[in-house]
Amino acid sequence: MDMLNTSLGALARTIPGATRIFHQYGLDFCCAGKRTLQEAASALSIDPQDVARQLQTQASEPGGHDWTQTEPAELIDHILVRYHAVHREQLPELRRLAQRVEEVHQDSPDCPHGLAALLEDIQHELDSHMRKEEMILFPILRRNAAAPVEGPIMVMRMEHDQHGAELERLDALTHGITLPAGACNTWRALYLGLRTFKEDLMEHIHLENNILFENAERALMSGEVQHG
Repeated sequence: MDMLNTSLGALARTIPGATRIFHQYGLDFCCAGKRTLQEAASALSIDPQDVARQLQTQASEPGGHDWTQTEPAELIDHILVRYHAVHREQLPELRRLAQRVEEVHQDSPDCPHGLAALLEDIQHELDSHMRKEEMILFPILRRNAAAPVEGPIMVMRMEHDQHGAELERLDALTHGITLPAGACNTWRALYLGLRTFKEDLMEHIHLENNILFENAERALMSGEVQHG
């Protein structure tokens, strides 16, 4: 495989464990998953050869569930349990911790002012997004993997891009989710939770954008060709 000229989404889809390496380098494989490794790494002044070598090592190791070969219903069940339910637990607690840090450390130059409000926005928008998937898109894909769902998928992809922009705002407010020296336990718990939430949301979007949605679009095109 020519890794340098392969998209991040394709690499994340075909190499179990690749997303861990992308997180390490800060490479966006979900919302910006169509960029090649060469393009994405160069944009961040990262040597793409270093990333490619780690991916090559990862590819040679056994592991990880291959979601690309999973039936839509099984992947949807995984997304609902591993991500939808988990996000609904994560965000209320993160908002509580953020409010506490902003109240207690409001005079600190490192205080993430506005973080609680941002997390509230993320919670409302993500919950609305997940409900649309649960009530509209997912039931259709369960019934028919080749259903004509281009419209709902386009909307979900656009909302995924909005979630990606909110993660960028989160990074900006928290200096890349970097703790200041001498941070209290609440601040530490908050930033640990933020890192976990960010990684979970990126994995969630990756599974939908790069696997579930692409498989649905491919199945639809195949059906149209056969009937054409």
